[in-house]
Amino acid sequence: MPLTADADIARLLEETSTIALVGASDRPDRAAFEVMGMLLAHGYHVIPVNPQLAGQVIHGQAVMATLADVAEPIDMVDVFRRSEFVSGVVDDAIAVGAKAVWTQLDVIDHAAAARAEAAGLEIVMDRCPKIEIRRLGLKKK
Repeated sequence: MPLTADADIARLLEETSTIALVGASDRPDRAAFEVMGMLLAHGYHVIPVNPQLAGQVIHGQAVMATLADVAEPIDMVDVFRRSEFVSGVVDDAIAVGAKAVWTQLDVIDHAAAARAEAAGLEIVMDRCPKIEIRRLGLKKK
């Protein structure tokens, strides 16, 4: 079951240091751009992932083409892709040993979530970390 309790979501956000943001955008009018900036400002290490922007820089961070290109352990994969792409992102997250997958508002794939959980990953669906951090009053260490 995806995490829904405030205490579980708060714990995940507090334990997370490195976030791979899949579906990163270099367009300031996009939620992925805004959320990435907020997560960086909040003290997270955020690695943008987008094959179409690979090699470019967003918010001072080099964009990777895939999760497999990220050369460090990933605590959480934040998914800014439509629901039909979540399954592949979850498979990639499992393959790279990520600890958790978080899907944004209105991004839901229960079968992919079940696979992630079966592989030992925590899952949050249909929520935004920017909103949850503010709502829960979290301060990064």
